[in-house]
This record gives sequence, structure tokens and C-alpha cells, in this order.
Amino acid sequence: MRTVPERWCGRLESRRSNAGPVPCARSGLSGWRAGGRRRAGGAGAPGRASHAEPFRRRLRGADGAAGAADPADRGAGRTGRGGAGREAEAPRRPGRPGRPGWELESHAPPPPPTMFPSRRKAAPLPWEDGRSRLVPGGLPRKCSVFHLFVACLSLGFLSLLWLQLSCSGDVTRVARGQGQETPGPPRACPPEPPPERWAEDASWGPHRLAVLVPFRERFEELLVFVPHLHRFLSRKKIPHHIYVLNQVDHFRFNRAALINVGFLESSNSTDYIAMHDVDLLPLNEELDYGFPEAGPFHVASPELHPLYHYKTYVGGILLLSKQHYQLCNGMSNRFWGWGREDDEFYRRIKGAGLQLFRPSGITTGYKTFRHLHDPAWRKRDQKRIAAQKQEQFKVDREGGLSTVKYHVDSRTALSVAGAPCTVLNILLDCDKAATPWCTFG
Repeated sequence: MRTVPERWCGRLESRRSNAGPVPCARSGLSGWRAGGRRRAGGAGAPGRASHAEPFRRRLRGADGAAGAADPADRGAGRTGRGGAGREAEAPRRPGRPGRPGWELESHAPPPPPTMFPSRRKAAPLPWEDGRSRLVPGGLPRKCSVFHLFVACLSLGFLSLLWLQLSCSGDVTRVARGQGQETPGPPRACPPEPPPERWAEDASWGPHRLAVLVPFRERFEELLVFVPHLHRFLSRKKIPHHIYVLNQVDHFRFNRAALINVGFLESSNSTDYIAMHDVDLLPLNEELDYGFPEAGPFHVASPELHPLYHYKTYVGGILLLSKQHYQLCNGMSNRFWGWGREDDEFYRRIKGAGLQLFRPSGITTGYKTFRHLHDPAWRKRDQKRIAAQKQEQFKVDREGGLSTVKYHVDSRTALSVAGAPCTVLNILLDCDKAATPWCTFG
């Protein structure tokens, strides 16, 4: 039973006839509310009784026992819009004093009434009971997401601290089977692989390779190429040194002229060269980089190169002894821009009476090499200017190793991921009367 709000005390006082004191904030509200609903849906207004019927059924069950236990509070007959005869024939119900069928009872004040009461009990929200339902029951009642974050952070810090102490030798370890603590040897934190330091040994062979890499503005590829090739040749026990031939002038790129300069600038400790593209990485350990005593050895043969497969192709990776390279007078210096210089060098090899050799027994096919070049990012300079289109198919019988003009701007020894190399900044000279296509204009 509920109490009557204080604001309704005056209205109830005016409607009473034979009642006692007004039950404000101490008496039951059930009689007042039921009376109001009964008056709203009495005999004089049968059409409005449907919405009050649920309240009548609830109050009959809840207040019936209280009305039967206290029959002295039942009032006399009630007069209303339904008529006196109908009130006298109605069964007696607990109600207010002075009105038949209604009775008030006093009890502790419950919470204030709601506008639309419901039979279903509302589920408590996560923050109403002091803790989230996502938190396990074993945690404190006031636990929150912030507390969980702080706990995880502390646990991670303690784990890292324990790992650092346990692998640095500052903590002791328990001897197996004895139960006593003995200091253990220090361990690496975490264990690091030993650095690869391939020191050349005299047992590797009497010959030494000079890797000549024509280069311009391909720094990302160079960072991959130098460590990869150094490890590859060291595993095969081939003495070598890598020369990065960096063209720093304002003329078009000239791969053949750079190889001529690299041949002349390589030290006398090397006795054969490898004309090597910076974007081509060998993957098969069976590839031979040894001294080509019988003749030029084309490592990136048309059967193995991922892009070029014609029979006269000698680009990519080509090994020659210095004696054979001098016999061919090097490469032609007339090829500015990309392409055709290796096709012209194939004619020089045949003109010098040398036999070209290629790998055999390699079963990896076009997966023998990894090609790093991205044509969408680095477009090749394939423009043909003036008479260059006709001159590119001719054999240069005058120019070559003996006619190259250049200036070495600087020589720098570098180490890329532990792999040593030498970078030569080269300024090429161009005879614009003989080769007007050497400029970008």
C-alpha cells in the first residue's frame, strides 16, 4: 500500500463526508487511487472502465487481506453517480472510513508512484550496482576500465623487469635435482644472432672479383642489393669487392661508359669483373660466379632472366676477365639513355673471337633471380633523340674503353648492413657533336 502525496490532502478533505483524519504521507494510497479509478469508471461511465480494470484486479488481491483483517474501518453507504441501491448491493471491500467498500491502512512510505506502472521488473543498469557486468565477479566491486588498464600496465612492466633480470645473469638459477641455488652464466637479452663478418681467406682462391654496379638515384634498391650480394658471394667463398658507379653529372644515364670507368678505377687486386645490374638479385646458390677463364660467362642467361629471353642478350649479369674485357676494348660510349648497349657488346665479343658461356643444370627457371625494378615507380629513359634511333643499331668500331672521358668527383668507402662497398661519384664527359642525344633537351 502506498501513501497519499501531500499535495492531494486538501482535495481528499473536501470530498470526505464521514472520514477521520486525512491520511497524508502515513496512510495507504491504495484506497485513494482505487477510489479515483472507480469513480472514473463507475456505472455512470461504462465506456471508461477498461483502462482502470488492471488496477482493480491488482488492488483486490493486494488489499483484500488487509481489509478482512480490519473490518472496523469500513465506512457506511456511499452515494455517487451510480445510485444508492447499487452501492448497497455491492460486496464490501476495504476502503476509506465513511465510504462503503474502501479502506485505508497505514504502513511505511514506499517510493513515489510512477505514471505508468508495469508488472515487469526493470533490469538494473551496469552502473547502478556499483560495478560493470563485464568485470569478473572475483574483482573488487568498484572496479572500472581504468583500474584494469593500470593493472595490465603494471603486470607488463613487472614481466619485462623479470625478463631483463633473468637473462642478464643477475638472478640465480636452481640446480637440477639438488634444490640449491647456484649463479648461472650470463645470457644475451634476448639472444641475438652472431654478426656476419665474412673475412676473406687465402683458401677461397687466387682470383678476386670486382662487382661493377652502374647506378643513379636508386638508393632503395642499393640498400637491398649490397648486403644480399655480399652474403651470397661470401657463402660461395668468392673474394670480391663491390663498386657502386654513381653518375652525378647532368647528362643522360650511360651504363656502358660507367662500366668502362669502373674497370679503370677498380684496384689491381681484382683480376675479373662482373657487370651487374642493381635490381637483379641471385637466389640460386648453384649459380657460378667463379673466374671465367675460358671466356665471358653470362650468369643471367635468357633461360633464367625474368624479363629478357632472346638469344643475343648478354645484359643483367656478365662475368669477364680483365684481359678479355680489354680485348673487346670495353663497351661503346655512344649509348645515352636506356638500352641497346649490351646488344652492341655481344657483337664485340663475337668480333674478338671469344666464346660466350652460360649456366647449365639450373632447374629454377625464371625464379632464379629476383627483379627489384618497379616500372610504374621508376620509368626508364627510352627516348630516342635526333639520329639516335639509327645509330643505336650500328657497331662502334672506334670508341670504347680507350676513349671514355670522365672525372671521379669522390671515392667513398661505405658499409651497408655490414657489407663493404666503394661508391665512386663520376662525372662523364659528352661530345655533343658526335652524340647530341646525350642531353635531355
